[in-house]
Amino acid sequence: MATVLLLTISNLFMTFAWYGHLKYKDITLWKVVLFSWGIAFFEYCFMVPANRIGHGQFNATELKTVQEAITLIVFSLFSIFYLKEEFKWNYAVGFLMIFGAVVMIFKEW
Repeated sequence: MATVLLLTISNLFMTFAWYGHLKYKDITLWKVVLFSWGIAFFEYCFMVPANRIGHGQFNATELKTVQEAITLIVFSLFSIFYLKEEFKWNYAVGFLMIFGAVVMIFKEW
């Protein structure tokens, strides 16, 4: 559970570092890059411990899969509530297909 919480916090920082500047296109690119790097530092402060803690419970592929699933959820909410973008039905279908991949990875065969 700690791993998932840390990965979620990490993804919040990552999403703002990568996409938060899209609302502020009047700011010069070099300033946006520096600001994003600053945010990314905090993303790493949560991501690295999450992977260290989680590596006993999950293998590396499973850790990456969990992180990607969390990323989809965080990004979807970010794009709807922060960027005010529409969430279309085909996005939901695509995300469900990706979550199907998560099931495939975690299922014991």
